[in-house]
Amino acid sequence: MLDLDLQIAGEFSSIPQFEQFEKWVVAVLDAESITRDIELTIRLVENTESQSLNAQYRGKDKPTNVLSFPFEGPAGIELPLLGDLIISVEVVKQEAIAQDKPLEAHWAHMVIHGCLHLLGYDHIEEHEAEQMEQKERDILACFSIVDPYLHDEL
Repeated sequence: MLDLDLQIAGEFSSIPQFEQFEKWVVAVLDAESITRDIELTIRLVENTESQSLNAQYRGKDKPTNVLSFPFEGPAGIELPLLGDLIISVEVVKQEAIAQDKPLEAHWAHMVIHGCLHLLGYDHIEEHEAEQMEQKERDILACFSIVDPYLHDEL
């Protein structure tokens, strides 16, 4: 069972409904065959908060689309916490426009991408990126969303 805490830290228009976030997260959990209880926080923020966290934790002084903070509990203690996703509403909208993608499809991609990071996927090394991107494509296809990386290959 998923316990999703959706935090909306600003006045935003055109953000997905709670149920959409929930469906995207559940699709990731299903794809990874995760059946245990999971707690996840998704926080929708303005660029200033995204930039501050990106600078503090990644050393990059600019806002970013999604930041993933996996929960790291004490050794030997099992807790259902998956972690936190911080998503800049403004960056997601700007990227969707710049990449000529439907806004909802880009939201889905960012949530799925962030959740995969929380589960240990990464894209630093080329082989890791290929594995993670294929997992994203497979999950997005469940929602009839086209490959988000098609524009990268043109």
